[in-house]
Amino acid sequence: MAQVSSSAVDELKTAVRGELLLPDDAGFDEARSIWNAMIDKRPAMILRCAGVADVRRGVAFARDNDLPLAMRGGGHNIAGSALCDDGLVIDLSPMKSVRIDPAARRAYVEPGATLADFDHEAQAFGLATPLGINSTTGVAGLTLGGGFGWLSRKYGMTVDNLLSADIVTADSELLHASADSHEDLFWAIRGGGGNFGVVTLFEFALHPVGPLVYGGLVVLPLDQARDALAQYRAAAADMPEDLSVWAVLRLAPPLPFLPPEAHGKPVIVFAMCYSGPVDNGPLTVEFVRGFGTPVGEHLGPMPYAMWQQAFDPLLTPGARNYWKSHNIGVIEDGLIDALLAAIDTLPSPQCEIFFGQIGAQTSRVPVEATAYSSRDTQYAMNVHGRWDDASDDERCIGWARAFFDAAAPFALGSVYVNFMTQEEGGRVADAYGPNYERLVAVKGRYDPHNLFRHNQNIQPAVR
Repeated sequence: MAQVSSSAVDELKTAVRGELLLPDDAGFDEARSIWNAMIDKRPAMILRCAGVADVRRGVAFARDNDLPLAMRGGGHNIAGSALCDDGLVIDLSPMKSVRIDPAARRAYVEPGATLADFDHEAQAFGLATPLGINSTTGVAGLTLGGGFGWLSRKYGMTVDNLLSADIVTADSELLHASADSHEDLFWAIRGGGGNFGVVTLFEFALHPVGPLVYGGLVVLPLDQARDALAQYRAAAADMPEDLSVWAVLRLAPPLPFLPPEAHGKPVIVFAMCYSGPVDNGPLTVEFVRGFGTPVGEHLGPMPYAMWQQAFDPLLTPGARNYWKSHNIGVIEDGLIDALLAAIDTLPSPQCEIFFGQIGAQTSRVPVEATAYSSRDTQYAMNVHGRWDDASDDERCIGWARAFFDAAAPFALGSVYVNFMTQEEGGRVADAYGPNYERLVAVKGRYDPHNLFRHNQNIQPAVR
């Protein structure tokens, strides 16, 4: 770490409204702990920002003192880029305000807010925007990487619903980026991650959703998975856009609607959310029930906000996590073969492989319209390796990589940037495809010295 004088640190501490934590301070270790237990980094200081002034001060301090700089939002990032060793972490998690304008159908969201915070405010007015599938996810990180969720087939990617953003850039300026102001920066943050600055406010378009949706789970034994996936593939083209059906393969958790003898057995789970008229729900999802003979199911009307929380127990903090991901166009027979072989060798009860269905509206936006470029993706497929004991690292990581390699011939070659681990910097160009060179140019304009580099980094061109 660059040497920073104690007087400079004291000056920063008195200049901010939030809290500056140093390694000897009570609460520092808690503040540096993050969701993925595989990440263990020791920053020199953590600035828990109370507002934009603190963010500007923190960015200037890191830049002027040549410190590594990381930004932490409100949720969980697989790569652990919220932390850096021997540098400054700008912790935005205290900035959690969500303000809804129901007449204009707009949401104004600070970067520490989670999906739960957003849904709590927006659903009070029967409004939502496409945002992830776990209430503990951070709005900021999800959005900056592209963002998708249960509503994306109807309303597009999260970034397709972003109307503007306030951003503190590397020179500590606060800019307002939109279609009419700093258009190049606005284009870049819609998928380009935290490469261009610290977003301090997001403005989203909202849509009428809920408060009740129809959905739930249909669980089939694994010996029905091959035929079920073939039917799932065939049904995709005619599926209504206000229905999203995800496929998850794993060992059955002890859910109350599953018979005890099914617990711990390999299953395929079809998880679905229908945001159309609730009374139409049973008929709309009936075809999914026909994919096989369920070992159990749980379907019905439920609050949208509750459905957004349904999978939170599978993503609690403190476990060791390793992901590998492909974007998929069609679920080919060869991919199904590789998938079933991988589920036969699951290395831990918490590991799973899922197909997150998007397509529809997400595919209608031109590739060049936003930095997020993977508009041909019909499914974001993720290998979610998860376990508790460090002694299992090699085995679980090996399993994830082996399936990733086996699935590669059936994938599009692109990847969703939010699913990339810290070792996958070599895939950044794959994540952005034809938009990568334009992102490099925007990076060169707004962050030519790569201050914002603790991320899936887009490096500025060498001058």
